[in-house]
This record gives sequence, structure tokens and C-alpha cells, in this order.
Amino acid sequence: MIPLQQTWPPEFAARYRAAGYWRGETFGGFLRQRAAEAPDRLAVVGGEHRWTYAELDRRADAVAAGFLELGLVPGERVVVHLSNIAEFFSTVFGLFRAGLVPVYALPAHRITEIAHFARGAEASAYVIADRHDGFDYRALARQLQTDVPAVREVVVVGDAGEFTPFAQLEGASGSLLPEPSPSEVAFLQISGGSTGLSKLIPRTHDDYIFSFRASAEICGQDASSVYLTALPVAHNFPMSSPGVFGTLYTGGCVVLSPSPAPDVAFPLIARERVTITGLVPPLALLWLQASAANTHDLSSLQVLQVGGAKLTPEVAKRVGPALGCTLQQVFGMAEGLVNYTRLDDPEDVIVNTQGRPISVDDEVIIVDDAGQPVPEGEAGYLLTRGPYTIRAYHNDPAANARAFTEDGFYRTGDVVKRTPEGNLVVQGRATDHINRAGEKISAEEIEDHLLAHPAVFDAAVVSIPDAVMGERSCAFIIPQGEKPKGAVLKAWIRERGLAEFKVPDQVVFVDGFMETAVGKISRKELRAALRARHLAAKETA
Repeated sequence: MIPLQQTWPPEFAARYRAAGYWRGETFGGFLRQRAAEAPDRLAVVGGEHRWTYAELDRRADAVAAGFLELGLVPGERVVVHLSNIAEFFSTVFGLFRAGLVPVYALPAHRITEIAHFARGAEASAYVIADRHDGFDYRALARQLQTDVPAVREVVVVGDAGEFTPFAQLEGASGSLLPEPSPSEVAFLQISGGSTGLSKLIPRTHDDYIFSFRASAEICGQDASSVYLTALPVAHNFPMSSPGVFGTLYTGGCVVLSPSPAPDVAFPLIARERVTITGLVPPLALLWLQASAANTHDLSSLQVLQVGGAKLTPEVAKRVGPALGCTLQQVFGMAEGLVNYTRLDDPEDVIVNTQGRPISVDDEVIIVDDAGQPVPEGEAGYLLTRGPYTIRAYHNDPAANARAFTEDGFYRTGDVVKRTPEGNLVVQGRATDHINRAGEKISAEEIEDHLLAHPAVFDAAVVSIPDAVMGERSCAFIIPQGEKPKGAVLKAWIRERGLAEFKVPDQVVFVDGFMETAVGKISRKELRAALRARHLAAKETA
């Protein structure tokens, strides 16, 4: 297997250790410590499960032994494709304890994405629940083993069929391996996928634990905190900002919601006395609308975090009055840098900015097209490096050359301004992401699939502003021969095994795309022109 690594230059690593950012902690180690300190304190609530720290620690040990009994070898990679269920935690902590490397996938991902992750990570195993939200993941597992034979083990929570039951792992026992080095890669996350399918992001114990430990401090978390996981737990935002890991690190309780819908989440907030949760803007808007008719006691909720996409000031102003809690804006990325408005910031900062970085060693520069710093207060491209921002993707030299400068700054693809107080205000993106309700969609990826349809001559997928989702996707199609129906093209995307959120929200047929005087135009310029033309036509209609 290609080795997993994430390496900072020695002088930077020494500085981060000296500053106390990297303390030599590991995931398995901090859970063991919390279980020793407060064994009977409630750690995880999910469905019918209510696990104390001692119970979670015991289950992690058993699952670790179970993975090793299957013949998996420390260092091997395991795709974890679970929804918001308690077994997510016994799985990932079990993998950490066994020296195995989780590769996080989201419930909405389908065979195209999962096979890509499995190949890129060289995964040996795949962990799923039998069904979720009407979808049978066992059928996906069968297809995965056909497409990627290296995935030799499939473990299923629930009815396993021909695969290994998760309960078999839970009943295992055996001696475990020593704790890994804190500088080793703990897991692989997935990028937003600005150019095609997602890249793999190696995160170490040192850097990621610092990220959520410092986030928990900024967010005022302690052992009394109760975090509601409303978004899919494997997203970076609900994992680490401070998310589920920050909550467990401080000895708090994680409550898993099977859905972020108000009729599901509000009763959980009331029953479990939730103190903090995180949403993407469309869900925050839905909660605000639902709050007018709400009959559940939400008085325990102290902080509502909103991230994943920019929250408009008009909506931000409504959070406090409607839900009786403090809004905290969060702007970050799976590659590293996270910004927060602070809980004691003035209202105008909380409403109008996306906050400032976690640490003083988060280096942020804002540059123009030539790579030169812009005057303070002007918009430009955001570059960053720091103690929890990666220096490279896994096994992707071409992406690394595009994404990182020679001196180690990560090109985020975001266009931002910085206020005199150091808070960032997000203006948009330089890349061709479509940020649909917090889910990042690559225009290029969807175009490639549309172009495979025999009735499509050319396709361009663009983002269109949307009051509810932030952005929606619109596919402009030049037909080949007889024009197909938009519904047919949407079904085509679904049939190719892509996540539902990647299906274009709108299909518009056009006779042709504009060209420059020399007969060609960049895809970026084309998308911008189509978007502008479409919006102008709507305004004059």
C-alpha cells in the first residue's frame, strides 16, 4: 500500500509542539482517559442506545479486537459508511485502537463515490448499516466488492445477510496494540471535490485533536455540554467544530439525531437538554420557520452554530429572537483552517462576518490574481497554513501542485475580505464548486456524467443563487439530435450511482455556448457567462 503521511517541515512541527498545540495525544488515548475519569457519565445517546464513557471504551476495545480477528492488519484502511447511529463511535474508536485507518463517507454517497474512495485509499474493508432512509447498503457493498475486489471484508450493523455481522465484532476480545504515534495519520477525510471526485485528506492525531480541543474551548464546552449531531456525523463540521469529538474530549454528551428536521430534532433538544448544535444555512432557515409553531422546550439550547456555507445577515439576525440562543458562525474546510465568531462578539460581528481563526499560528493571507497580497479590507483569494491545515492530499501530485504553494500555503479557493478586527467575510469561491445546502458539488464531475448520455452534445453545470439552499445547480444542455426531457437526464445521473444531492436541480436546453474570437472559452468563463445570462433573463422576464 502507498504509505499514509502528513508531514510539516521540522521547524513548524517544533513550533507547534512548543506552543502546546500538539500535545502527543491520540484518539484512543483520550477516550481511555475520559472513561477512567468519569466512567458512569453519559457519552453517547443514539436511538435506543445510551452509552456511558466506560461502555463506549469497552465497546471500542471489543470492536478493535473483532476487526483484527477478521484478519485486518494495522495500517489497513476501512471505509466507514454509517449514518447517525451510536455504532459510528464504537466503529471509529475501535479502528483507532486496532491501528486501522477509517475513511469517512457520507450516507448520501453511492457506488461511484464509494468505489473511488476505496480505490484511492486502497481499502480492505467496508462498514455499513443494512439500510438507511430507504436505501439498502448491502446491495451497494456487493457492487463494491465486484468493482474493487481488494475490499475483502464487509461488516454490517443490522441484518448482515452474507456479510459479517457487526455484533460479531462487539463480542470479540483479545490483546490490543500499543497506541500509535500522535504524528501518524489517524484517518482519511474527503475533500469537497472541486475538480471531479473528492480527494483524500490525511489527518494526524496531533493536528486534528488540537483543532477540536481548541474549538471546544472557543465554544465554551465542558463536561456539562450536550451536543446534538443534526448533520451527518462524518462531515468535518459536526465531527470537529467542536462537534462530536470536541464534546467527547471535554467529557460532554453526544446526542445523535436521525434527521435534522425540526419535528425530529426539537423533541431531542427538549428531552436530552441539548446545549449546542450545528446546521447548514438552509436547515437553520427551516428551524427558524418551524420555531413559530414549536411546542417543545428549547430553553437548554445555548448556541446554534451555522456553517458549511455563508449565512445571509438577514437570516442571521433572526436566530437569537426565534430560538433564544446565541448564533455562532463557522467557516472552515476539511483541509484545516476553521474560523469562528466568538460567543461574546458584538452582534454586528456575529451577524455580518464568518469569524476569525482558531489560533494565532493560523497564517492567513489574501492575494490577488498575481499572488500578491491585496490592501487590507479588499477582497482576494484566501491562502492559509497552520498547525491543523494539511500540507498535502494523499497520493495526488497534480492536486497538490494546484492546491499548495511552494512555501506550504493551502489555496482554499475562497474569495474573502478581512475586517480591521481580523474577522473574515466570505465573498464567494474562485473554484467551480456548487455549494448546495452545505454539500459541495463539482460542476466538472456532473458535466462528465451528462456528456456520457447519447442525447447530450455538450453540458455546463453552474450554480444559481437560491434563497433556501444558498445555491442550486443548473445544467445547461446542448442536445445531440432529438432533445431529451430534463427528467430523463436527472434519472440518468441517479442511475450512474451518484449521490442524490448531485442531481441537477434544473435543466435548461440551449442551442449553443458562446465562444471567444479565437473560437474557445475556458469552462470557468463559460459557466460564469451562462450564469449571468440566465439570471439576467429571469430579471427581464
